Amino acid sequence: MSDTSTRARRPFARGLPLAAPLRLGRPSDTWFKPALSVVVASAVPHLALLATGRLDLVMYTMAGSLCALYGHALPYARRARTVAGVVLSMSAGLATALVTASLTHSTAVLVAVGALLAAAQKVLCDATRIGPPGHVILTFVSSAALFAPQRLGQVPAHLALTLAAGAVAWLVCVGPALIRREGPERRAVARALEAAADCAADPGPRTRNGAAAAVHSAWQCLLVSGRPTPVRRSLERLVAHAEETLAVPPPDPDRLRARAALVRTRGPVPEPPPGPATADALYGIDAERAALRASGGRRAARRTLVLSLGPGSHLLPVAARTLIGCALAGYLCAALGVGRPYWAIVTAASLYQANVTLTWNRALQRTLGNLLGVLVFAAVLPLSRTGPLALVLCCLFFSFAAEALITRNYWLGSVAVTPMALLVLEFGGSHPAGELIGDRVLDTVLGALAGFLAATLVTNRRAAGRVERALEATARARTEAETAYAAPSAELDRARRALTASLVELREAGDTAAGEWWQRALPEQELLAAEQAGHRTLAATAQRLGPAARAPE
Repeated sequence: MSDTSTRARRPFARGLPLAAPLRLGRPSDTWFKPALSVVVASAVPHLALLATGRLDLVMYTMAGSLCALYGHALPYARRARTVAGVVLSMSAGLATALVTASLTHSTAVLVAVGALLAAAQKVLCDATRIGPPGHVILTFVSSAALFAPQRLGQVPAHLALTLAAGAVAWLVCVGPALIRREGPERRAVARALEAAADCAADPGPRTRNGAAAAVHSAWQCLLVSGRPTPVRRSLERLVAHAEETLAVPPPDPDRLRARAALVRTRGPVPEPPPGPATADALYGIDAERAALRASGGRRAARRTLVLSLGPGSHLLPVAARTLIGCALAGYLCAALGVGRPYWAIVTAASLYQANVTLTWNRALQRTLGNLLGVLVFAAVLPLSRTGPLALVLCCLFFSFAAEALITRNYWLGSVAVTPMALLVLEFGGSHPAGELIGDRVLDTVLGALAGFLAATLVTNRRAAGRVERALEATARARTEAETAYAAPSAELDRARRALTASLVELREAGDTAAGEWWQRALPEQELLAAEQAGHRTLAATAQRLGPAARAPE
């Protein structure tokens, strides 16, 4: 990389958008799944505590119930393990917080532990790519527990409540497998077909990269979905068909959208047109699935995870931002006499995204959503105080509303999250409304300011290094795909999927680095050339697979 553009310097900072981060988008196609799941998972323990007159324990059961928000994009085999891991991680963070709270009342120590937990949760969720809602829920629970009155002897019972509620959340998340076993795979394949149709209708770098990412996600979903079934075999052929259309766009993209609509239904999976996607043994996916399940594949996955957390990891600057920002926010609020500095810690922790620009967007969204949310809380508080059942129903309503709205924009979801978080305090007894609202507003503003300040001061020069590594990996993957051009179809296709994965990582690394401040300029021409060359190789190998796949066996 001797190009002079690599040595050029970007401006220290760029203009920050104000209107764009607040625009509403289209809701997620599966928004109702986490929304309904968290309501059901919360209603069971909430109503049980209401019946026994122990609503003061809601904080501990809610920690387990909120685990129902995770894993909804994953196939059920992987989802079962993922949600179980989230429940254990939630319990570990809660245990640390409760033990700390029972041993000390020093605000300085509690804030320090909260910041450390937030940083650890952030880097772990990013490394495992757990997906939304990420570390924010874990940090919310552990930070709140740090400032809750606690005795050491109570900790085991409170953790047992969390694990019991977590078990309910696990059942809610994996239960739909009994009704529609391949539901997540169908949705992933439908998204790949829709993205391929968008690319065919409007060819360009944006749609091409989006389609490649959707196809890659669909293959990954099928790889970890479990044993092959007739439906999954048909879905594999449809993903292969979607991938072919990236090389040879179809004359009628609406047919791809029509197939996607049929895939989303409960009916039979539509068959793709004749071509490589009709070959029974296409793409060697069974060999890859077996390699993933083998002990060597599991060791490789663990090694990759450890390396992503190593000294040279691009995740460490974000972890440092989280640690410093959360600590600064907590200490500022404590110095101003705020009784619940954990709100500031959670606000700061929720800001940190892949780069400074995205962090600014989240700071703006979080601040607006929280300020509007306290107004909603003030309006609904009299209703919630009419009785315990009304309080429970209000919390369940806002749990549903938060997940229903947050996929349109984070600030809109925060309007519902804020009153829900404030109402949780009412389970332990009534508090002055003015005090709650004033503390929340102050914590929000201070947390957002401290969090963004830490993001701007802690530089992430490793983002450019990640781009360089991604460029090298893409070049290797392209060479391997070209070398495998004359190899058997299964070997060639494994090389093609590796190239697709490297192109997705290259685009992600480039987008992340583009939003960072105070680093050397990106080799944008080299990025563009690498992406174009990679997609040309994918197109060439797809055309090579066509005749081979149609050849008689």
